[in-house]
Amino acid sequence: MRKNRQFQYMFRKGKSSGAREMALIYLAGPRLLAGFSVSKKVGNAVIRNRVKRRMREAFRKLMPALKCGQYVLVAREAAAEANYFTLEQTIIRLLKKQGLLEDLRGGG
Repeated sequence: MRKNRQFQYMFRKGKSSGAREMALIYLAGPRLLAGFSVSKKVGNAVIRNRVKRRMREAFRKLMPALKCGQYVLVAREAAAEANYFTLEQTIIRLLKKQGLLEDLRGGG
């Protein structure tokens, strides 16, 4: 997901759940699309890019076990201090909360 219009649609129509480090917004669909949002409240550009890279990698590893649809992960201020493992566990917890993980042992 890249366009602002797509993100705004997800914020209006999607189902959301949150944790300390981030929020997850999901909308069912025929294919898997993902978007990542990190606002300036999280930190400077270096920190925001680091958080986004970590979120992307953790999500990528879980993709084979996910249901099709559109996902948006929105980082919160606490994500700036979180390490990769914490972000990964938060994503897993949010996906399980919404029942979106099919099989965690799917791949890689």
